[in-house]
Amino acid sequence: MGFYVSISNGQTTEKIHADTPLMGHEVLSLSGFKDKDRAMAWRVNHILRPLGWVVDEDCEVEFVDTTTFEGVEIYRNTLTFVLALACRKTVGGDIVVRYSMNSSYYCEIENMEVTEEDVYLMYDEMKRLVSLSLPVQMATLPLDKARRISERQGNSDRANLMRWVGTDPITMYRCAGIYGYFGGPLAATTNRVPAFDLNYHPPGFLLRFPSITDPDELPPLNVIPKLMDVFREYSKWLNVLGLSTMNSLHERVAAGKSLDLILISEAFHGEALSRIANEIMERKNVRLVCLAGPSSSGKTTTSKRLAIQLQVRGKHPVALALDDYYLERKYTPRDENGNYDFEALEALDVNLINEHLNALLNGEEVQIPKYDFATGSRKPGKRIKLTADDILIIEGIHGLNDELMGNIPGDRKYRVFISPLTGTNLDSHNRIGTTDTRLFRRMVRDYRARGHSPEHTLRMWPAVIKGSHKHIFPYEAGADTLFNSSLVYEIPVLKGYVEPMLRAIPETSKEYGEAQRLLSVLRLTPVIPSENVPNLSILREFIGGSCFDE
Repeated sequence: MGFYVSISNGQTTEKIHADTPLMGHEVLSLSGFKDKDRAMAWRVNHILRPLGWVVDEDCEVEFVDTTTFEGVEIYRNTLTFVLALACRKTVGGDIVVRYSMNSSYYCEIENMEVTEEDVYLMYDEMKRLVSLSLPVQMATLPLDKARRISERQGNSDRANLMRWVGTDPITMYRCAGIYGYFGGPLAATTNRVPAFDLNYHPPGFLLRFPSITDPDELPPLNVIPKLMDVFREYSKWLNVLGLSTMNSLHERVAAGKSLDLILISEAFHGEALSRIANEIMERKNVRLVCLAGPSSSGKTTTSKRLAIQLQVRGKHPVALALDDYYLERKYTPRDENGNYDFEALEALDVNLINEHLNALLNGEEVQIPKYDFATGSRKPGKRIKLTADDILIIEGIHGLNDELMGNIPGDRKYRVFISPLTGTNLDSHNRIGTTDTRLFRRMVRDYRARGHSPEHTLRMWPAVIKGSHKHIFPYEAGADTLFNSSLVYEIPVLKGYVEPMLRAIPETSKEYGEAQRLLSVLRLTPVIPSENVPNLSILREFIGGSCFDE
């Protein structure tokens, strides 16, 4: 009888009949899929699978390439695995992926100081491994065996994390006799990740890879010194707490130290905001503080906590949210797919913003609007006016855009870029990316405050990310300071909210596969109840109960 494989190619579907089981790369070769070399994995009945996955019955499939966010992530993870192999071969150590920055990972070598010569050796070995087109094979192993392999390879944190999670069996990947664990599919062969570079940046180095906007080329290298300072400061803080990976977070939670983590994390934010307030006070001419950052960075709470810090120093700050200046829904621009583009500057009433800012800074009274996200409509809000001693604080995703406040002299402005800049390391090779952190925040807030389903948030998220890279992150380097809104305890708190939402997404949904990926991340984290989260925390902006809610 055989079976049929229905292949979705965007707007069309083709069917392949087979009498014997087929692997993904065999189906790919038989299909009419364009750019076969870019294919990283495939969805089989909505679930993301490696191209080595075998089908033997009727199924619906879709190939995932590097023009998608999932494909880019697989590319990066595969490249990280190749780097780990090269590091073992050349310098006999293991890499630690610290942070993500501008289409690159900042890495170090565990327990050794990397040299420029080390970086050259690893790069040459990576090129060799890619040229050999080595197979990267999925291996499903019993939990105890997976832990023993991890211990033998020197990955004790990974072995301990597997113990906490307790999933049995464990899916790992094997290449050149070495096992890797990445929580999701890897590319079928090493030659599928040809574009990369290594750049020495002591005490570590940058692993560079293509972006979704150009999957074949590396974007220009742009190391932001302020961002590197944030990374170093955060690393020192984690070392003080003894938090290196998710395993150590599990240990703290199991030992009943959750409240300590919460209070120390919030104190860290308070100290950073105090430092920013001091810098603003030192600049005598500043009348306008501009806060910007991508979606779900915590801009609203940060602006209000910063206002309190300035009040303590004798100032009278007035906060203004750019989100209230969104155009009525019917006037909102649309992207190339016909969806509302809320990330574009044109989604805001730019003329009214500039009119109100100039009037306020000239001492005039204005009536600001109030935007209702549920209905997409705007209504009159409160009236505000600045006195000679007042500082105006504006916050929004476009808060640093020069098309707003462009006629206000630079010495009268102080710019703050806000984002959760540091993710949580699962183990030495894996981290919960800051993009996923913001997605978890957004999903909870959208459901609670805007009436949006988890599926809606997942469906819109790729457009949000593309918009932030186009409209928001280019202004990061021009900020006077960066505020890291990450909280080391937040994923365990958000897990209690997000996990039930993701589990409720049905298999028939197009967002089911992404929901399963996110669940695989949450599976590795402990749970921290939300009752001890302070009401002034950035996290309260998303889970509710903030003292700043109006």
